[in-house]
Amino acid sequence: MALKKISSSIILLSIIIASCKSHQYPDKKIFHYNELSGIASLDPAFAKNQSIMWAIHQLYNTLIEVDENMQLKPSVAKSWDIAPDNITFTFHLRLDVYFHDDAVFANGTGRLLTADDVVYSLKRIVDKNVASPGAWIFNNRVDSVNGFIAVNDSTVQLKLLRPFQPILGILSMQYCSIVAKEAVDKYGSSFRRHPVGTGPFAMVAWEEGQALVLKKNTRYFEKDKSGYALPYLDGVKISFFDSKATEFLEFQQNRLDFINDIDASFKDEILTKTGNLKKEWEGKLILQKHPYLNIEYLGILVDEKNKLVINSPLRLQKIRHAINLGFNRQKMMLYLRNSIGTAAESGFVPEGLPSYDTVKVKGYHYDIAKAKQLLTGAGFADGNGLPVIKLLTIPIYADLAGYIANELQQIGIKIQVEAIQKSLLLEQTSKSQALFFRGSWIADYPDAENYLSVFYSKNPAPPNYTRYKNPLFDALYEKAIAEKNDSLRYTMYQQMDQLVINDAPVVPLWYDMVIHLVHTNIINFTPTSLNLLELRWADIKK
Repeated sequence: MALKKISSSIILLSIIIASCKSHQYPDKKIFHYNELSGIASLDPAFAKNQSIMWAIHQLYNTLIEVDENMQLKPSVAKSWDIAPDNITFTFHLRLDVYFHDDAVFANGTGRLLTADDVVYSLKRIVDKNVASPGAWIFNNRVDSVNGFIAVNDSTVQLKLLRPFQPILGILSMQYCSIVAKEAVDKYGSSFRRHPVGTGPFAMVAWEEGQALVLKKNTRYFEKDKSGYALPYLDGVKISFFDSKATEFLEFQQNRLDFINDIDASFKDEILTKTGNLKKEWEGKLILQKHPYLNIEYLGILVDEKNKLVINSPLRLQKIRHAINLGFNRQKMMLYLRNSIGTAAESGFVPEGLPSYDTVKVKGYHYDIAKAKQLLTGAGFADGNGLPVIKLLTIPIYADLAGYIANELQQIGIKIQVEAIQKSLLLEQTSKSQALFFRGSWIADYPDAENYLSVFYSKNPAPPNYTRYKNPLFDALYEKAIAEKNDSLRYTMYQQMDQLVINDAPVVPLWYDMVIHLVHTNIINFTPTSLNLLELRWADIKK
């Protein structure tokens, strides 16, 4: 083991030195990217943020995964059946999935993945001794006694407490990656930095704060349409520069293959107001834009028993509607966001999900006349007598909040913007101490239920920060999560979304967008609505 550790360190050192001199090895295709926030763990049970999820996705596989259209497709499970009771799910596993070679296995050769590995991995998420932040995905959903059973080596059975169709989407989350019990047992607390998975890449070495290096898994089970084994890349190198400016400089000097998101400090240098590359960058870079499953919004506390609500004009639906109509989202996106994202003029469910439909879910468009009419109808003509309303936000969104406040002032709604730290805002919204607040919701899994659960009255805060309660919404929600037919379920999702928009406990601002800057020699590298880094099909033109 000592020899292996030394050799890994030597390999890592040589890669770092080589990368400083030139972007690639002459004969190898190494994909380079930077992780600003570092990587806290390579244990899937702790895949709670994007930096960990991106790395985990290269190293591990799940039973089910999500394709580019946000549809579920087989991965380790080649197929699955759902019993008539809609509670029992049976997964049939592939017979050609092997763990990475590792000293934990006989002769150091990775063994075949079996149903026992799946059961162990999924049970581990809810094991209190593991203390995974992902335990919530199965709590009160999966049978705690017979939830996961290995029927035989290639068959796994999952049993729910009650019908919950989105469970399939949940199984695609990185928390549900399949691990080898031997590796967890052998490495113990060091398993976080000694991953043993089945993914397209395997770990070579990790020097925390410096670099993480992965190599091609030559026994990976997936092939392309021509029968060629994936991945195409020979390896991946992840650096950990903690400055966006440094990251951009490294990218400009061809030492990184892409950067995720464009920092506000150099956004105007690269992008036009309409969100396209400026002429001086055309042909030198590729700009990738794709819907991202995140909505930015303003939340309004609507719990009629709360003293904050009782004494606020926001308790009136007409005032909430007037706010929604009283500012120009299109102009906000153009001038403050360089058109990165889409003005949220439909529902709370964002663009990028299959159930998103601007025809079936009608949102709010800028309409000063109608907003003023609503103010008059609420007893506050031209804003006369309307008290100042405080809007809580975090510092990086202060300019957006200021824009909205200025727009609303034109129709007589006076907004006082107060920027506070994110931790304090989360605390106040969780305790129902914030009446009007900035919020965002990123999808955990590719199902609109993830967004609509924000308004289910039986849910606490989080996720129901507005304390919204509508019996019709609740009934539709309970019916939808038990519905196996996607089309019928999507129709119910749209009805629920429209109810939320009509009742207006939120002010949707924009549907977010994944934005990548990519070098022109990188091919088959496409963004997804979950912004999951997909490198299986990526390639580098020589």
